[in-house]
Formats: sequence, C-alpha cells, structure tokens
Amino acid sequence: MFRSSHNLWLDPWLGGLLFLLSGSSLLVLASAAPHLVEGQLLRFGIAWSLLIIVAHLPPHHLHRWAYLFYGGTVALLVAVLLFGITVKGAQRWLDLGIFRFQPSELAKLSVPLAVARWLADGPLPPNAMRLGVAALLLLFPLLLIAKQPDLGTALLVALAGGTVIFFAGLPWRILLLLTVFGVAGAYLGWEYLLYDYQRDRILVFLDPYRDPLGKGYHAIQAMIAVGSGGLFGQGWRHGSQTQLDYLPEPHTDFIFAVVAEEFGFLGAVALASLYLLIFLRGLLLALPLRRPFNRILVASFALTFFLSASINMAMVIGLLPIVGVPLPWMSYGGTSLLTLACGFGMMMALAGSDRRLL
Repeated sequence: MFRSSHNLWLDPWLGGLLFLLSGSSLLVLASAAPHLVEGQLLRFGIAWSLLIIVAHLPPHHLHRWAYLFYGGTVALLVAVLLFGITVKGAQRWLDLGIFRFQPSELAKLSVPLAVARWLADGPLPPNAMRLGVAALLLLFPLLLIAKQPDLGTALLVALAGGTVIFFAGLPWRILLLLTVFGVAGAYLGWEYLLYDYQRDRILVFLDPYRDPLGKGYHAIQAMIAVGSGGLFGQGWRHGSQTQLDYLPEPHTDFIFAVVAEEFGFLGAVALASLYLLIFLRGLLLALPLRRPFNRILVASFALTFFLSASINMAMVIGLLPIVGVPLPWMSYGGTSLLTLACGFGMMMALAGSDRRLL
C-alpha cells in the first residue's frame, strides 16, 4: 500500500492481480486473435491510466455526484431509444460523429452509485420504503437497457445494483419475498419481455442439438473446445477448435474456452482462482471501511466483477444460457474495459480515504 501527497492510494495486491489478468488476456489473445493484441495493449494502457486518475478522485465527490451521474445516464438511455443507431437489430449506440457511444455501459457505474447513496444516507439495514425506492432506481434503467435489447448488459446492471442492496443488509423475510418476486418476474419476462431470439437462446441452452448448425452452434463448439483441453491442454496456439476457426468469438464471449482448450483444466482453474482472489481482496478492502457508502460500494464492485466472470465461465461450459456477457478484463474490447477500470479506480479511491489501518 502506498499514498502520495495528492491523496492517491493504490493497493498493490489488487493492482498485482489485475496486472496478472492483463497479461493473461494478452497471452490468450495472441493465440485466438493475434491481430488484436496491439489494439488491446493500447486499451490496457488507457484503462490503467484511467484507473489511476479515478483513484485520485476525492470520494466525497463520488457521493455528491451520484444522483447527477445517474440522471445523466438515464437521459442518455432515453436518447438511445429515441435517436440511437441500430446495428444487427439492436439499438444501443449514440452516433457522436467521430465515434459511437454505448450509454448502457455507464449504468454499470451510475446505478450502484445512486443506489448506494440512497441506502447509505438512511438507517441500515434499510426499511421497506427505502428498499422500494432503491428497487425503482435499479428497475428504471434496467428496463431501458432491456428495451434496446441488450440482455447481457441488463443482467450486469441488475447484478451491480442488486449487490449494493444485498450489502446494505436485508432481513431474511425480504430476501424470501424477493425470491418469490424473482420467480414471478422470470415468468412474466418470458411471456412478455423476451424477444424470440432470447427465448431461443434459453431453449438451445437446454438442448443445443435441437439446432446444431444454427442457434446451438456456439454452445456446442465451446463445449467441444473445453472438453478437448483435458487436464493440461493442447498447448498455446495449438488449440484445434481455436486455430481452425470452429470456435466462434474466441476473443470476446468465448475467450475462456480458448483458455480451457490450450491450457487445460489446470489453466482454467488457475484463471478462475485469479478472479476469486480479486473478489476476496475487494472484500478485505471493504471490511475496515467506516462509512457505509464506501463499504457498500467497494464490496459491491468486487462481487459484481466476480459474478460477471462466473456467469461467462458458466455460459461457456454449458451451465447457463449464452447471454452475451464477456469475461471481464480478459475479453477483447474497449468500453467494457474502461468501465471496469473506473470501477476499480473508485474502489481504491473509496478504500484509500476511509481505512482504519493505513
């Protein structure tokens, strides 16, 4: 741990784990998509710079700007539905001339910030009224994102806001009630909210061979790649499914399948353990924090990161439907990586300003 005179605090354990994850990403991309390594290296440079900048922010600004950030995100999500451009049947982007911008990524940060401020500013554990408002703060942007449609991002936003509510403290009766509402909501979502292609994804998850050359192709090829890795893997840049282009999207949603194929079960376990260590380090940073807003947010970001990785891995090995959730900090991409960098920067800013032991 170290601090500077400018109130910058970086945790070497968390930073070191993220550095290992960055190196793992570049190593796997060098096999799955060598032409993308240079671009990803540039993105990591920007992401690490952004992480350090955000870690420098005074945490009281995060608390003060939480509602403003949330309101701006909601306004941008509405603008997407009104003026956004459509790509491959999804209306998720705003065209700003020199680049396209996906506002739903901002919701991964603004929603937990707003929910955490609302709950932390009141008594903890929260009463029913405050929980109801927190649920509305989460639900409104969630519906706007699902409308685009972007089920993967909606799921991650739901996790981000839901973990904040969880760490704020929930009586078991409310947890039971939420479970009942969740089951009812799943039924209503299936009947009235999901698009046909989203229902097909779930049906294909239950039986990929109902459409092996169509909607089930991704799931089947991913499971073949994972299974062919065995205990020790086929070797770096020797994975048959990856190198012969049978595995779809090996640099994004299915990069974990590349790891399992080329580095085997042991490599896959090592990568999963890295995500677990990042989560545990996040919890250790959160535990000594005195301010509820800081403690809830740090723990929430850590758990959301771990759950996102778990969902991707479960999706690749056939335990969950394919919902378009990338492997965080590993998959190729820019917007998602920058959002994660901001999240980890916030974690360090919040933890560095409010630790009992420094």
